[in-house]
Amino acid sequence: MAERISWDLDPDRCFSPVPAQRDRGRDLYERVAGLPLVCPHGHVSPALLVDPEARLGSPADLFVIPDHYVFRMLYSQGVGLEELGLAGKRGAGERDHRRVWQLFAENFYLFRGTPTGLWLKDELITLFGIQEPLTGESAQRIYDQLEEKLASEEFRARALFERFGIEVLCTTDAATDDLEQHRLLQEDGLNVRPTFRPDALMNVAARDWMENLSRLSDLTGVEVRDYRSFIAALEERRRAFCRAGATASDHGVPSPHTERLSAREASELFERALEGEASDSDAARFSAHMLMEFARMSTEDHLVMQIHAGSLRNHNRALFDRFGPDMGADIPVRTEWTRSLRALLNDYGVEPGFRLIVYTLDESAYGRELAPLAGHYPCLRLGAPWWFFDSVKGMERYLDAVIETAGIYNLAGFNDDTRAFASIPARHDVWRRVTCNWLAGEVTRGLMDEADAAEAAVDLAYGQARRTYRLAEEGEGE
Repeated sequence: MAERISWDLDPDRCFSPVPAQRDRGRDLYERVAGLPLVCPHGHVSPALLVDPEARLGSPADLFVIPDHYVFRMLYSQGVGLEELGLAGKRGAGERDHRRVWQLFAENFYLFRGTPTGLWLKDELITLFGIQEPLTGESAQRIYDQLEEKLASEEFRARALFERFGIEVLCTTDAATDDLEQHRLLQEDGLNVRPTFRPDALMNVAARDWMENLSRLSDLTGVEVRDYRSFIAALEERRRAFCRAGATASDHGVPSPHTERLSAREASELFERALEGEASDSDAARFSAHMLMEFARMSTEDHLVMQIHAGSLRNHNRALFDRFGPDMGADIPVRTEWTRSLRALLNDYGVEPGFRLIVYTLDESAYGRELAPLAGHYPCLRLGAPWWFFDSVKGMERYLDAVIETAGIYNLAGFNDDTRAFASIPARHDVWRRVTCNWLAGEVTRGLMDEADAAEAAVDLAYGQARRTYRLAEEGEGE
């Protein structure tokens, strides 16, 4: 057997090689490293935490199958998703999870230099105590170690929830979710909250739109037969989400364009959709109008409104046909915000109680449009670097682009935006290291006082997310 190579994490990862900045970055990081984790937006399923005895499954279940950051990279090198255990419309994927793990381990080198590689290494070393690199040769030894730990009490999902120091976890839930799992979690005292996401009801040209309307009617008791009853049913669902502890809504749209239709136009468009005659143009205009409507609803129920735009989703048609949505084929597109949000911001931008968080995959918009908008409109906050830019260099570019114009306190703080539960601490740790290093750079160049940097580090790691998403304790302020 080949000699095993030790494996460790550089304690100064993400910090500057310049000694003065690195030392200050370390000091700031020590202040925030142990703060609780506020997870205001993500895609972990509440089902994972409902059963107190629930385990996280196999190593493949934990690291590979749910994580599109992982399987999209392997797919790019010709590895089939079925080989990685993903079930497609033609049948189940590979059932032998040891084979899935072996394939993952043999290709682990593909993640060199990526944020995914950094997260995975942190998870394996910090969480599971793995002491040798993951390779094809070490794959089954490491699988055995992981399997043994995953079978133990301390690696049950709820035990890890506590071990991670998660103060609050917000999931992302379809508007037509019955929220039963959240009710059970509330009864058990877990601070897990739903987020209202009505995307499936906004796209009137989607093939399953009528099916989703029927589900909406069943859940609310409001028979959706026209535009007016549609709005009434949505408002009822938002009330149900608020009762379940939701503090935010989320809207994934190709474009952030907003446009107010007249009552007559909206009704006529909705009628065409009911008759199956809605065009792509109708769908785009209806989406733009519904963003206005959801903003109006947010002024009434105070759900924080999030817009994720700039992603051409499900770019790979063959993959979508075989596996459905969210298979790692979302590709950034150029996105315009200044004109697109003008209608919404003119109507609601200074409305008391309204808050809007925006996320983009078009980095060029940060300094050109989003930072100036957030630096003006009281309602607007900038979401953390998203998807492809949730990385060390992506975060650095984001901070450089927005803070001089928008300031630190028009940022929404961090969210992990993950489907991979075990990666949550590693993702927060990268953000905390990067922001501390960035603040240390400002201090080193004489642009910020050390006391101000120390306070800002805590706010970026913890306080801003709590306040922005209205997760802070009553009386703490926003």
